[in-house]
Amino acid sequence: MPLTRKPENRGLPVRWQHTHGAYYFRVPPGSEHLWDGKKRFRLGKTLPDAYKVYAEHIAAATDAQTIGDLLDRYLLEVVPAKAPKTQTDNKRFIQTLRKATGAWPLTYIRPQHIYQYVQKRSAKVSAHREIEVLSHAFTKAVEWGYTNRHPFKGEVRLKGEKPRDRYIEDWEVIECLSLVPSRKRGSVVAVQAYIRLKLLTGLSRGDLLRLEPARQFKEDGIHVQRHKTAMSTGKRTIYEWTPERRAAVEDAKAARPVDISPWLFCNAKGKCYVNEATGEAKVWDKMWQNFMRRVMAETKVTERFTEHDLRAKVGSDAESLEHARKLLAHVDSRMTERAYRRRPDRV
Repeated sequence: MPLTRKPENRGLPVRWQHTHGAYYFRVPPGSEHLWDGKKRFRLGKTLPDAYKVYAEHIAAATDAQTIGDLLDRYLLEVVPAKAPKTQTDNKRFIQTLRKATGAWPLTYIRPQHIYQYVQKRSAKVSAHREIEVLSHAFTKAVEWGYTNRHPFKGEVRLKGEKPRDRYIEDWEVIECLSLVPSRKRGSVVAVQAYIRLKLLTGLSRGDLLRLEPARQFKEDGIHVQRHKTAMSTGKRTIYEWTPERRAAVEDAKAARPVDISPWLFCNAKGKCYVNEATGEAKVWDKMWQNFMRRVMAETKVTERFTEHDLRAKVGSDAESLEHARKLLAHVDSRMTERAYRRRPDRV
């Protein structure tokens, strides 16, 4: 029976350890010649460095015999290229998948196993995300030559979660913007400026909070290299200047606690709200929650909405589905239609 892994090592590839502030690889007996003759090889201080060194030492053509082997390579080569928040989620999903399916041969899995897996999991949303990761891993398995075909793609129809359908009415936006701030700078005016600019661009939270005026504001408009996600193209978009966009930008600049900050939206220290290591923006999220509390208490708005619902409003108010897709920089219009077109059709 294998030994139970320590908490700090859970989610890491097999034979990896995190100790003394660095990542190490326990070399399998007989393979020491591939790892400078060492039985315990230091990979690096940070996880990205560890993945890079590990990749340099393993043969790309190494055969995967089990799903655990496949997930290890997926964790090594595919996950590091994703956004930080997605990386964190994928590692957690892979950890759960490895416990349940890691020892299975690659040729064993069948569509019925997917249904059984989801049925047994109490956390259905997480189960769906885990299957999405497993499905992509098998897509890579075909690319890497481990198998001739995907074992369940196109043959499994899981009942998806109901898409969020909260549509923000125009009067609700007006109510939010009419909220009286307690001071000229600070969270309320910053969030109000954020709302204005988001409704004029449709930018995601990450792209908006990463805006740098000196680098991205040019004569012809706002140049945005989309922070690539699973749903977006990662392509560049130019939002041409309009009087409304210029006014929203000026409002955002005036709301900053630090005038010389390189960021359009910055915290009290003049730094970006986004933690690039994790992809999170906890301080901004707290500001939004506090703003919504005041909105619910001091305006006529009776139903909360999320920051992400504003982006859906942009998609819903666009004149066509294709226009909405371009505004939101989605790869597939089906995602736009499913989650971002929330206004009812009029016939």
